[in-house]
Amino acid sequence: MHPIAFQLGPLTIYWYGVLMVVAFVAGLWTASRRGLRDGIPAEKIIDLGPWLFLGVFLGARTLYVITFWREEFAGKPIWEMFTFWRGGLVYYGGLIGATLAYLLYARRNKLPFWKGADILAPSVALGYVFGRIGCLMTGCCFGRVCDLPWAVHFPPDSPAFKSQTAAGQLASGAAESLGVHPTQIYESLLSLGLYVALAWLYRRKKFDGQVFAAYLVCYALLRSLVELFRGDYPPNQRHFGGWVTPAHLVSVLVLAAGLLLFRFLPRPAGPAAKDT
Repeated sequence: MHPIAFQLGPLTIYWYGVLMVVAFVAGLWTASRRGLRDGIPAEKIIDLGPWLFLGVFLGARTLYVITFWREEFAGKPIWEMFTFWRGGLVYYGGLIGATLAYLLYARRNKLPFWKGADILAPSVALGYVFGRIGCLMTGCCFGRVCDLPWAVHFPPDSPAFKSQTAAGQLASGAAESLGVHPTQIYESLLSLGLYVALAWLYRRKKFDGQVFAAYLVCYALLRSLVELFRGDYPPNQRHFGGWVTPAHLVSVLVLAAGLLLFRFLPRPAGPAAKDT
């Protein structure tokens, strides 16, 4: 865990913020290259960047503040809600915010909605690879206690250490946290595999919206799997024996949305209509 990347005089640059910028740049660049296959000019995808950036951060931070209001923000100065560069973003909130921002941009700039969604979907998965590495550097989104060879230990100023101390799991004077599942690495590697799979599917898709629908279904399943190993949720946010998290519940909705898109999105008519 190394949350601070470097100092620029009095300005502290955090790894979380650096890696989020890398995620956006990598995502937009790969999407702009992919869009050429569908006849979408690269500049139209690049111009979408500020819209997505604003949508992601407003949505992700808003849902984080709502989710952890009692634990982190109640009774504190209001400006604490805006310190996102130190971590504290909920991915599903960012997905909702980005989708709304993209909808507005697509309508305003006459960008075919489902074509654009297919262009962006693999790059969203790629960006998430870097985002979860940022979580690892910050120490958030940590896993349950385990004794596996690849378990990670966090320092005393980490969320994992503080959580285990509050739960009475650490001995007095402990120098590091108990070993926990590296859930950030799990999700980063799974997202990298999802990016490769979606990029492959994009070149073979049969209808517009297919890649985006596949992303929703696959990410919901992958996220639900990783959530089983997460250890950072307060007890009052866990359900059904402590294994079901708020992200599990949202994943059910995202999975259903993806399946509905597969069922109802229109297919091209006629034998000449192949993948676009």
